[in-house]
Amino acid sequence: MPLVSMKEMLNKAKNEGYAVGQFNINNLEFTQAILLAAEEEKSPVILGVSEGAGKYMGGFIAVVHMVKGLMESYKITVPVAIHLDHGSSFEKCKEAVDAGFTSVMIDASHHPVDENIKITSEVVEYAHAKGVSVEAELGSVGGDEDGVTGGIIYADPSECKALVDATSIDCLAPALGSVHGPYKGEPKLGFDEMKQIGEETNMPLVLHGGTGIPDEQIKRAISLGTAKINVNTENQIASTKVIREILDTNKTVYDPRKYLGPARDAIKETVIGKMRVFGSSQKA
Repeated sequence: MPLVSMKEMLNKAKNEGYAVGQFNINNLEFTQAILLAAEEEKSPVILGVSEGAGKYMGGFIAVVHMVKGLMESYKITVPVAIHLDHGSSFEKCKEAVDAGFTSVMIDASHHPVDENIKITSEVVEYAHAKGVSVEAELGSVGGDEDGVTGGIIYADPSECKALVDATSIDCLAPALGSVHGPYKGEPKLGFDEMKQIGEETNMPLVLHGGTGIPDEQIKRAISLGTAKINVNTENQIASTKVIREILDTNKTVYDPRKYLGPARDAIKETVIGKMRVFGSSQKA
C-alpha cells in the first residue's frame, strides 16, 4: 500500500471516536517495530520524523526510501503516513514534502499568532498542492525532546479558531498541559479548553507528549476530539531498558542484532499497547 496523508485517517478517527498514534522513528529498528505492530493490529499509523532524527538517519530522502522499502518487504496493507514532526520553517517543510513525506507539521507556535498564521498558510499552500496534510501548533508544549524545548503555555481558544479559519490546516495541536519527555508528577491536561477548541474549530486535535499520560486521561481527550496522539519517549525508554539489561548481563555480546533485535520487540509491544488504548486497532 502506498504512503498516504493524515487527512482521511484523522477525519475517520475523529468521526468514529478513536485516535491514531504518531510513533516517532529514530532508526531502522524503530521503523520495523512500528510498521509490524500496525500490520499486526490492523491499525492506521503515523511515522513521526523530527528534524534531528531525520538528519541522524541520513536525511529526509533516505528516511522515505527506508520506510517504503520496509513497507514493500513486509507487505504492509494498513494506511501509513510519514510526517515531519515540529518542522521549524517553511523551507524544512518544503524539503520534507519534496523528499516524499505525506504530512508535515509546521511549528510556528513561538511566533505571534499573526506570524504563525502567515507561515502556516504558506506551508499549507505548498503542501496541499501536492496532496500532503498539514498540522499546526498553538501554545507551547513543555519539556525537552530532540531539541524541542519549552515551558507549558496553554493555547488560546480564540487564536485556535482564527488560525483554523485562516489556514485550511488538516489538524491542530493546541498545547494544553502536555510535555515532551518524561513527566515530573501527574499530567494535568486542560480538558475544558480542549472541549472548547474542539467544538469551535471542528478540527481533529493532536496531543503531543503522549508518554506517561494515564489511560483515562487519554480516553477523555479522545472523547473531546483528539484524533492524533504522539508517542516517542515511551518507546525510547522501553528499548533502552532491554539493551541495558542485555549488555549488563552478558559482557561478551558484540553483535548489535543480539541487543537491537530484543529492543525492536520491546518497541513493538509498547506500540501495540498504545494502539489498543487509543482504539485504533482493527480500524484500518
